[in-house]
Amino acid sequence: MKIKPVILCGGSGTRLWPESKRNEVKQFIDFGGWTLLGKTLERIKGSIFDTPIISTNLKYLKEIKKHLKNHRIKKYKIILEPEKKNTGPAILAAALIKKIPDKQPMLFLTADHMIEKVSKFNYEIKKNKRYLTDQNIFIFGIKPNEPSGQFGYLITKKIKKKLNKVTRFFEKPNELKAKKIIKKGGYWNSGMFFLRKDSIINNYKKYQKNIYKNTFLAVYKSNFKNDTYYLNKREFSKNSSKSFDYAILEKTKNINAIKLSIPWTDLGSWKEILLMYHRNRNKYFSKKNTFYRPWGNYTNLFNGNNFLIKELHVKSKGVLSLQKHFHRSEHWVVTQGKPKITLNKKNFLKKPYETIFIPQGAIHRIQNPNKKPVKIMEAQLGLILKETDIVRYEDVYGRAN
Repeated sequence: MKIKPVILCGGSGTRLWPESKRNEVKQFIDFGGWTLLGKTLERIKGSIFDTPIISTNLKYLKEIKKHLKNHRIKKYKIILEPEKKNTGPAILAAALIKKIPDKQPMLFLTADHMIEKVSKFNYEIKKNKRYLTDQNIFIFGIKPNEPSGQFGYLITKKIKKKLNKVTRFFEKPNELKAKKIIKKGGYWNSGMFFLRKDSIINNYKKYQKNIYKNTFLAVYKSNFKNDTYYLNKREFSKNSSKSFDYAILEKTKNINAIKLSIPWTDLGSWKEILLMYHRNRNKYFSKKNTFYRPWGNYTNLFNGNNFLIKELHVKSKGVLSLQKHFHRSEHWVVTQGKPKITLNKKNFLKKPYETIFIPQGAIHRIQNPNKKPVKIMEAQLGLILKETDIVRYEDVYGRAN
């Protein structure tokens, strides 16, 4: 039996745009001819997969159908939630729609994950499929490349059949605690799940009877047209808002981990997005988009919808003007050197892979007091992203306003 992929596509994107009312949803952002949802749809085209289910809400329906058409996926089902109730009810609703056999293996993916080495990912899914039962749950652990407080963690121990039983979860720890967890063999909890339909139903009947009852009725009373289930609002709204982790994973002991050592990110912060552009710099670099200044040069790598990605090169002893912007904020990630940063009345040094956030209207400057060049990846966010939006207070090259 093939694996039924379910793509959870209900995120609102507020983490990337906390200061903006016009945020663009992360999974639909054009990062340069591709989107995260598009990458997810391409991943599920392998021979091991059945036709997909996409779980979302009405305001994203048009965008999702556009993506399905662009990626030539003709057979699918869409589930529309009448309101947000987190992943707990969403995962159950997908398992309850018609014509899914009880022993159907189901893979739950979020629409905003970037996964590389897809063949290795698919190999691990196929290898572990035989161990699915009517009770157990497999989750995907990612080997951390740094201690991060943005992800949850899990600890495992080996059991029979060489399975990795999850013995403990950690909710988004601080960086110091994350280091200790990693030393103990901790993996990131990716938020992807692999289990059979009957396991989903059995776990909800045992641990979340109200969610099971309400969601069952929401699916049973749904309207179905054009390959889309419109869940019954009255029944679905009775659900409490619970994540699958809280609703099920914290209750059951029958959880195994598929441990992966592959490049993975959810691009959930501008740091991750900037480092993604940094890794793939050659794909975006163009000499015609490189501009020279007395302090060094910058290259515009990608001009997106209300954001601009740049790479700054500050030569030895180079000093940018003390400046501010009326219409944009900026996120920086240092990729080389140790710049001196001025932010309003504070001065500090930054090291590679440290970040700086420049709020709209903040007075700021970059200086390179060292012999080695400084490189900084920059994301500008705002409705106006022009060089004319610079007010200079001081400038060693005589360009102050």
